[in-house]
Amino acid sequence: MNKVDVTEAIILAKKTRDLTWEAIATELGMGDVWVTSACLGMNSMPEEAAGKLCEFLDLPEGSKAALMEYPTKAWIKDVPQDPLVYRLYEIVGVYGDTLKEVIQEKFGDGIMSAIDFSMDVDKEENPKGDRVVITMNGKFLPYKAW
Repeated sequence: MNKVDVTEAIILAKKTRDLTWEAIATELGMGDVWVTSACLGMNSMPEEAAGKLCEFLDLPEGSKAALMEYPTKAWIKDVPQDPLVYRLYEIVGVYGDTLKEVIQEKFGDGIMSAIDFSMDVDKEENPKGDRVVITMNGKFLPYKAW
């Protein structure tokens, strides 16, 4: 089994059992955004969580090892066609330089970690149309001078 095989098995089990990512994450006692990312192959799962997931979804032999493997985090550099993913690219395209300026003005010269990082997605009900709330929380890492 490799990460692609395991991802396909997870998605099949999720659909077959009519589960949500939130339900899977709750079963593992972890955040739904991170669990979804790991199930899609973009993070390595700790051994205990991988074991729980394999048992919960009755995944094939070899799935646990594949879930625990370090991922190669690569993606196609073309502009995505999926409207939701494209909008996230658009947000970074329009506000990326602004975020960089504001973060560095408040913290200094550095970056926000994507390693010491968490993200949550919430729904805010609104009479004018429900709102998507994405909260990203990353440790600030200052650049060093030597």
